[in-house]
Amino acid sequence: MLTVLGFVMIATFLVLIMTKKMSPMAALILIPALFCVLVGKGAHLGDYVLKGVGDLAPTAAMLMFAIIYFGVMIDVGLFDPVVRGILRFCKADPVRVVVGTALLAAIVSLDGDGSTTFMITVSALYPLYRRLKMSLVVMTGVAATANGVMNTVPWGGPTARAATALKLDAGDIFVPMVPALATGLVAVFLLAYVLGRRERKRLGLLTLDDAGTAAEHAVPRRTEGEPVLAAAAGNFGARIRTTVFRTAALRTSKARPATAAGGGNGTALPEAGTGDAQAPGTGDDFQGLDPHRATLRPGLYWFNAALTVALLVLLVLQTLPIPVLFLLGAATALTVNFPHMTDQKARIAAHAENVLNVSGMVFAAAVFTGVLTGTGMVEHMARWLVDGIPDALGPHMGLVTGVLSIPLTYFMSNDGFYFGIVPILAEAGAAHGVGALEIARASLVGQALHMSSPLVPAVYVLVGMAKVEFGDHTRFTVKWAVLTSLVVLAAGLLYGII
Repeated sequence: MLTVLGFVMIATFLVLIMTKKMSPMAALILIPALFCVLVGKGAHLGDYVLKGVGDLAPTAAMLMFAIIYFGVMIDVGLFDPVVRGILRFCKADPVRVVVGTALLAAIVSLDGDGSTTFMITVSALYPLYRRLKMSLVVMTGVAATANGVMNTVPWGGPTARAATALKLDAGDIFVPMVPALATGLVAVFLLAYVLGRRERKRLGLLTLDDAGTAAEHAVPRRTEGEPVLAAAAGNFGARIRTTVFRTAALRTSKARPATAAGGGNGTALPEAGTGDAQAPGTGDDFQGLDPHRATLRPGLYWFNAALTVALLVLLVLQTLPIPVLFLLGAATALTVNFPHMTDQKARIAAHAENVLNVSGMVFAAAVFTGVLTGTGMVEHMARWLVDGIPDALGPHMGLVTGVLSIPLTYFMSNDGFYFGIVPILAEAGAAHGVGALEIARASLVGQALHMSSPLVPAVYVLVGMAKVEFGDHTRFTVKWAVLTSLVVLAAGLLYGII
């Protein structure tokens, strides 16, 4: 009974948010509360919720102070060189923009923290997507999938959890998996290229022409058939030159319909900005990161760079708990860059919306995970799946684990999967001569999809900053993330790793 109700609860939640009948926050709270009553454990709802909140409180604190820290670093200009480089590469070509999204997300993901990756990626590329009228779910989908593949680094979480659960060395798990994970990352770049081509067909080719020094004080006169969109996409130096986007014919003189950019099978992508509030600075005059913003601190650039590197090194070394590191980092960054209290309050207020949205979603997710775990639904669902494995598949438990990791890491937290399910799979594999290392490596396969799970707090940073509905992101991303996970699994089998 608990097994059926668990699957029904998850299905109900996904249907409601994907059809936009309920907001994710409301669904994360009300749906599990209802099912808790249905299973006859309504009297324990408070205990389950408080337990879930207690488990996720460190994550909420980490995200709150990480948003403030990296928000301040963006304000003071630490990432402007990265933005310049990516925007120069992207120019105004949708293909380059989407591939640049995957590249930026993959590089930043090396720090092992999804929220950091999404904050930097969205901050750098959101204005460009809006200006070019590109689909924002393409940005969120590609960024989440790239981060999911890179999330398997030993300090990222899943590998460390698998090593701890099975008492193995994280290096013995991760290093042999590198070829398979690299193949998955190549698949992400190919996906980005394909989606970029679809966006180019939908929008036409946008070319970025340097208007020259003379354009510093005036925008060139518009000629018929060449609408001019003033921008400052790639010029963040001392001299800011106005650039010009011209719409040119690619293969046709008209933009293709939105369905041409769909995610396959004729599915239309949401238009850029559909359902979004207009973001500051994303009107007709695209400015990207304002090169003259008052919050810039060029004299403190190397201090901020050193502080960030030190923070990431300490994070990897796990010298202190991650929430404590970001708490100390945020306080230091605010104090040094904005010594006056009024300026500090202004910076905190500037990022308060993101902090509130993300922390609110984390605590709402705590209700969902608390009820799933407290009522025993997760355990019953997992054992039902494991018990349903035919004996003939016993010698192939590596493959079975890889396949199961895709849905299970989406519907469960990494802690629940790696500490609750993977040991059971390892025991089943050992009975058929399959080693624990093979099971551990196979358990990493589903991470590309896991990063878009409604139980992953970082995904709310992504969709919140990109102003994308979570249901739209889910509907668009899941199929591509599943495909990427299957590519990793197939590569692992082909290379003899799994």
